[in-house]
Amino acid sequence: MPRYKIEFKPSADRALKRLPADVQLRIVAATERLAHEPRPARAVKLQGEERMYRVRVGDYRIVYDVHDGRLVVLVLRVAHRKDAYRGR
Repeated sequence: MPRYKIEFKPSADRALKRLPADVQLRIVAATERLAHEPRPARAVKLQGEERMYRVRVGDYRIVYDVHDGRLVVLVLRVAHRKDAYRGR
């Protein structure tokens, strides 16, 4: 399987940098795993969206979009689970 490139939307990157260091490490590790398998068994496809998925990392969620034609996983949002779906 080809390796996908991981890209962060600027707002997702800023949100990641505001998190505690241990949470940052776990989220970065989870996004690196998405480069090898963008739709792991634990990923949930978001209802009403064609290419959007979410992955749980403890109390945090990574919401991302998969672009198969370009082999890109675009991280749209990194947020605590209570805030992950607001303003979508």
